[in-house]
Amino acid sequence: MNETTSPAASSRWRPRRPGKRGQRLIALLLLLLAALMVLIALWDWNWFKGPVERAVQARTGRVLQIGNLDVDLGRTTTVRADSLQFANAPWAKQPQMARADRVEFDIRVWPLLRGSVQLPEIRLTRPDVLLETAPKADEPGNWDFLGASDGRAGPQLRRLHIDDGRLQFLDARGRTDILVNVRSGQPRQKDAAPPLRVDGKGRWQGNAFTLNGMTESPLELSNSEHPFRIHLDGRAGATHAVASGTLTNPFQLQVLDLQFKLSGQDMADLYPLLGIAIPPSPPYALDGRLKRDHATWRYEGFSGKVGDSDLGGDVRIDVGGERPKLTATLASRRLDFDDLAGFVGAPPRTGGGETANAEQKTEAARVAARPTVLPDTPYNLGKLRAMDADVRWKAQRINSPSLPLDDMDAHLLLEDGLLRLQPLNFGVAGGDIRSTIRMDARRPQIDVALQASVRRVQLGQLFPDAKLAEQASGGIGGDINLRGSGNSIAAMLGSSNGDVALGLGRGHVGNLVMELAGLDVAESLRFLFTGDRQIPLRCAFADFGVRDGLMSSRALAVDTTDTLIVGEGTVSLKNEQLDLLLRPRPKDRSILALRSPLRIGGTFKSPSFRPDFKALGLRGAVALALGSITPPAALLATIETGPGEDADCGGRYAR
Repeated sequence: MNETTSPAASSRWRPRRPGKRGQRLIALLLLLLAALMVLIALWDWNWFKGPVERAVQARTGRVLQIGNLDVDLGRTTTVRADSLQFANAPWAKQPQMARADRVEFDIRVWPLLRGSVQLPEIRLTRPDVLLETAPKADEPGNWDFLGASDGRAGPQLRRLHIDDGRLQFLDARGRTDILVNVRSGQPRQKDAAPPLRVDGKGRWQGNAFTLNGMTESPLELSNSEHPFRIHLDGRAGATHAVASGTLTNPFQLQVLDLQFKLSGQDMADLYPLLGIAIPPSPPYALDGRLKRDHATWRYEGFSGKVGDSDLGGDVRIDVGGERPKLTATLASRRLDFDDLAGFVGAPPRTGGGETANAEQKTEAARVAARPTVLPDTPYNLGKLRAMDADVRWKAQRINSPSLPLDDMDAHLLLEDGLLRLQPLNFGVAGGDIRSTIRMDARRPQIDVALQASVRRVQLGQLFPDAKLAEQASGGIGGDINLRGSGNSIAAMLGSSNGDVALGLGRGHVGNLVMELAGLDVAESLRFLFTGDRQIPLRCAFADFGVRDGLMSSRALAVDTTDTLIVGEGTVSLKNEQLDLLLRPRPKDRSILALRSPLRIGGTFKSPSFRPDFKALGLRGAVALALGSITPPAALLATIETGPGEDADCGGRYAR
């Protein structure tokens, strides 16, 4: 039998009222809800400023001040702090190391439960950061707190965005003050950290410069061992540098690997920037790999142009010693000889097709207006004493319109103000000039010593004209030994002592060459139109003693089958004056044989050649001396007189 509930019974049901315990629970919930509402209404996140500031100070040792603090709660919570100031190191002059209008960062809540601090993004508005080296070299910079660690893992930072920032780097000991504006650029990928665009100016080691470019996200600075990518374009006066690559620990610049382009108007301008003394040069442009490993800098595999010459090689600079030391291996396929003018204190050529800067063109005009030709620009003794060097430079081919130079091999050694070129060799006209030069700049006046040997230089190759070159042959040899003192090339030569001896061995010379030299006017006119014949050359020699810059002839003669010329006189290296008398004795009887002596006078810059009729009366005295005309034995050993009757250089023509 089924049982049913009657309507009357249903109408008698009523909900039960809570007991006293339930009533107390409901009241408590309502109270908590009301308290929560009051707490939310009155909540101020600035209550946490004090604990945060104290925590930062405990971790870094620096005072942090926060103007206003706000938080947006969520799975990824956003924290905003306005008007922040962070104290500088105690030794710093400026009280604040960093300040910002706003610092805003996102933090993931759930990873915090596992002890992991994850910050997807940090946003900085108008940050202003000062990085400064300590007054003492053995003290860390004001950023040293970045290395402070208690052994716990640091926060994981993903992205940093900077709006209208400013970064200043001060190094009082290095006379460096750099101020750059910074702002975030567009990231390469959606979730990647955006790069940093920079532009600014300042002084590097006391020299004004400008800078612009792009670097990797500054978040990479938190790891001093992680390579930090940069691309920067800087200018200091006329010097221009473009660097692209990586830095490790950018604040210390101890490890770097950069593709480095360097150009400018004069390599001498690098001295105040880098402390490396390089002689003046024409405008240059180089490109290579710049590396640094603590105290060693390297410029590897560089190539480019200096003036009208190509230049390449490897350079190493060690800065860990008492003085910087430059070690280099250089090579040039084509060397323009006048690009070396800066080594002797002279400007390069400035004519058509030549490369020179404005200052060098002005200097060249000044030099051209001077009555003298020897360079008188003094060497900078401070530069010679500022560094050491070991440089090897080879040139395969040399362009020199006035000198038939073939190649060059130079080894420069500089140590504590003592410079040696050992060797300095040039291939010249099929032969060579080998020399060693010693310059001691440890005293107020540079002491210099030159030893040079000339071997197998071919007479014909000295003539730029092909027709004349065919009409002359013979090997030139000799030795030059000079010692002097002074701070310019002119002063060194003007005070020099020693010997200069050059000789020309057996060969031939075209009558056209001899007659064009003024030995026989009628014959030279005839040969200009009807051709030439070869005259055997027995020898020629010039032997000078040098005392206090004055070269005095000891033996001077030219001996051919047609003509004997005996000379005497002086050459002043101090005053650049010529005073030589050449007495010809033609051995044939042409219609207008010019028998009068030839006087060579004037200056190095403006020599004069004229017949000296007053010396005609000396012909008898000359004839008496002809029997003793022979080159010095030491000089004779450097030239090839050949076998046979004509090997008797000069001696038989007294008869």
